[in-house]
Amino acid sequence: MTAETRETVNRRLFIGGAATALTAAAVPAFSQTVGSTESDTPLRGPVRNNLSGFRMLNWQDYFDNTRNGVILADLTSRAVHFWSEDQTIYKLYPSSVPISEELTRRGMTEVIKKVVNPTWTPTVDQHRLHPDWPDQIPGGSPDNPLGVRALYLGWPAYRIHGTHDTRKIGRRSSGGCVGLYNEHIIELFGLAKVGTQVRLL
Repeated sequence: MTAETRETVNRRLFIGGAATALTAAAVPAFSQTVGSTESDTPLRGPVRNNLSGFRMLNWQDYFDNTRNGVILADLTSRAVHFWSEDQTIYKLYPSSVPISEELTRRGMTEVIKKVVNPTWTPTVDQHRLHPDWPDQIPGGSPDNPLGVRALYLGWPAYRIHGTHDTRKIGRRSSGGCVGLYNEHIIELFGLAKVGTQVRLL
């Protein structure tokens, strides 16, 4: 085999291997979304997108000030933004969002309580729909849908919390709350305080 033939074969193998790798990488991403989330329409308006597809937002468009810090839960792009009171800290986290508009609450509220390893108790409606569910799941249990931390909001039964089920992040999958990876809620829990302003958009 001549050097020219080897170069042609190597180039073909490289191109074929790259195409195979790209196809394989696309298959899991597609299969993860089938039946578990709807197709999204492109966001409209003056939107800046980062590489992950989140909308980059400015706190000034949603809050009068950053007193006690601010949390903006963007249910459209499924992301939670945090700005510290002095605006030196900005964080952006992927999130899960409510599974339907009927379960979605939007508007202004605040953090009223912070709980480490929260106990989960189903609501009356959840218990009616799922009578086989337990009355409670203790904090720290790997089955606890609130994960390792929870920020309780001014609306009853609404929280920003962690989750052990990482498949939920980036999807419409919650009964009304906003979920984060456990490592992200631990960080946000440390930054937020009782009185941090919260807006669900």
